Amino acid sequence: MTGTPAPHTGQELDAEVLRERALAALLDARERTALLTDSVDDHELTAQHSPLMSPLVWDLAHIGNQEEQWLLRAVGGREAIRPEIDGLYDAFEHSRASRPSLPLLPPAEARTYAAEVRGRALDILGGAPLDGGGRPLERAGFAFGMVAQHEQQHDETMLITHQLRSGPAVLGAPEPPEPVDSVTLPTEVLVAGGPFTMGTSTEPWALDNERPAHRREVAAFHIDTAPVTCGAYQRFIEDGGYAEERWWAPGGWAMVREHDLTAPLFWHRDAGQWLRRRFGVTEPVRADEPVLHVSWYEADAYARWAGRRLPTEPEWEKAARHDPASGRSLRYPWGDEDPTPERANLGQRHLRPAAAGAYAAGRSPAGAGQLIGDVWEWTSSDFLPYPGFVAFPYREYSEVFFGPGLKVLRGGSFAVDQVACRGTFRNWDLPVRRQIFSGFRTARDA
Repeated sequence: MTGTPAPHTGQELDAEVLRERALAALLDARERTALLTDSVDDHELTAQHSPLMSPLVWDLAHIGNQEEQWLLRAVGGREAIRPEIDGLYDAFEHSRASRPSLPLLPPAEARTYAAEVRGRALDILGGAPLDGGGRPLERAGFAFGMVAQHEQQHDETMLITHQLRSGPAVLGAPEPPEPVDSVTLPTEVLVAGGPFTMGTSTEPWALDNERPAHRREVAAFHIDTAPVTCGAYQRFIEDGGYAEERWWAPGGWAMVREHDLTAPLFWHRDAGQWLRRRFGVTEPVRADEPVLHVSWYEADAYARWAGRRLPTEPEWEKAARHDPASGRSLRYPWGDEDPTPERANLGQRHLRPAAAGAYAAGRSPAGAGQLIGDVWEWTSSDFLPYPGFVAFPYREYSEVFFGPGLKVLRGGSFAVDQVACRGTFRNWDLPVRRQIFSGFRTARDA
């Protein structure tokens, strides 16, 4: 660690309120972890459903091991429970493809270990000082929020594994709401040029790559009101989009040729219609739903074909957070209040994106919707630090990933929990990635 985060408003919250929030976040994450791991048998837990992903049982024990390291040892000063397994569950030490060959804890033992860690962590939470004093890890309950976010991020990863597994459906969820005004909704909105505040120095559980708040100047631009839909993407396919090299960045064209790509991941053509496989169910592709499981290269190619471009990361954040009336940057597109089911599709509440134009209550002051939830949105930007970035609490969370090889995604998907999703939250991945719950929207200069 090269420094500590600047003070933030979370330090001013009552310690008991912070404790309740941390407890709720930890319990919500564990409930979801149990759903994702209890819905399949031990064979499915230990199997590797794709070389891109870990066996589910690795994620389960890794969640417990990270919680032990940060809450029991770092915050609580407790003696290690299972120090001999730290290396097994170090994500940097072993690639995902190699993890099935490791001497992993079997399912029953992994569950017992995670439960034991959790019990001790809750004891520590009950007595930890969470107000403005104390160590940076404890301040505003940061370590507990970080661990809850980490578990929810692995829950999203495990949901991706569920999508990649073969076999019948084991997960279910109600359908998302339909839009009420999509017919009258404009296709794009204008975001005025000028400065705005990007990032945060005040969000209690914001991670290091979201910090610090700083001023950015952005020229005026137009951005899509909603993410690009499957119907719009089908027109790109039908116009020969995957056969025309001119639309593709060199790395993307090489990917198309090497893997003979013709459509988004999980799509196939049958009897004149596009079908897709979604969590064990084969169904028609919905034309009005945001396109999902596309790489950065595919998003970029579509944007070029459409005569547009992907938004930069600052453009995306200004469209999502800037309030021209007050000059402030909001926590979320709709304001500073936490997400609700009426504002955003989050938390695996539904197992698909809502139709484009849904969640009118969640639109930003600029008029763009579905900027939080539904699909992760690729931007044109590389994953780089903000001016004044300080690694906290460890370099491996963000700093080691900075550079031109990874592209930024913003906004979160239906698979993201609200504790790990806000207007400043940054995700990143390789431009070839398709298994993630990724989509995009396009922009153009004003």
